[in-house]
Amino acid sequence: MIAAIFLFSVMDVAAKAIAARADTVMALWARYAGQTLIVAALVQPRLHIVARTRYPGLQAMRSFLLLAASTMMFFGIATMGLTEVTAIMAMNPVLITLGAAVLLREGLGLRRVLGIGAALIGALIIIRPGTEVFSLNALLPLGAAVSFAGYALTTRFVGRDEDPWTSLLYTGLLGAIVLSVAVPFFWVPPDATTVLLLIAIGAVGGLGQLLLIRALSVAQAGIVAPFSYTGIVFATIWGMLLFGEYPDALTLLGALVIVGAGLYVWQRETRLRAARPPLNEAA
Repeated sequence: MIAAIFLFSVMDVAAKAIAARADTVMALWARYAGQTLIVAALVQPRLHIVARTRYPGLQAMRSFLLLAASTMMFFGIATMGLTEVTAIMAMNPVLITLGAAVLLREGLGLRRVLGIGAALIGALIIIRPGTEVFSLNALLPLGAAVSFAGYALTTRFVGRDEDPWTSLLYTGLLGAIVLSVAVPFFWVPPDATTVLLLIAIGAVGGLGQLLLIRALSVAQAGIVAPFSYTGIVFATIWGMLLFGEYPDALTLLGALVIVGAGLYVWQRETRLRAARPPLNEAA
């Protein structure tokens, strides 16, 4: 899980570098095309089986939601600091909890509501609406977090009886097709460094997805989920080392509030799952 999060942070660094040297849409295209090629190569012997899905509509929806999240994330990275964007994206777990309560009718107690509220306050501390620091670009990672939460909830439903490789294939395929149509309109002739970055972002993004799937297949999601917050540490280090981005005190405070709220909500959900009778859990 930590290796997957590390590779995703490297992917974000490459996306930020490509945006400065060429265009963000090129980075998005390379990310999705690379993942699609890697997954297709790995499942090639049984591609005709993996390509079958029981939920074509839901697969398209989840792919669109992830594409929207990736687009807003990459454009946010291009215009904001890595720490700020990653910290706001770290709201995913609490937004998923909120969405599960609203859309899937899962239980939501007062303590978890307070945790979700605290995470939103943390995001507001970073975004700081109404101040000179605020810009509309700050809404991009927030929109990305909401879209990713929708993707995760759709994946939770589809994943009940769908091959994970099927979901992974369609996740990259839709984005690759859409972006292959769009990228010629945003293409900037790349130099040698940019070409290497485009190759790297596709390879690193695809490998990160595979490691994430592997982590979730050998351990319960509740056990490995807290390690996703290491992404904020990686983003802060990359931002300082490579881009001269030093987060201010309020950004660090907001990040700590979001992480603390997320860990609290995770702890409550883990305790509630452990307390459920086996019959209810199986149901």
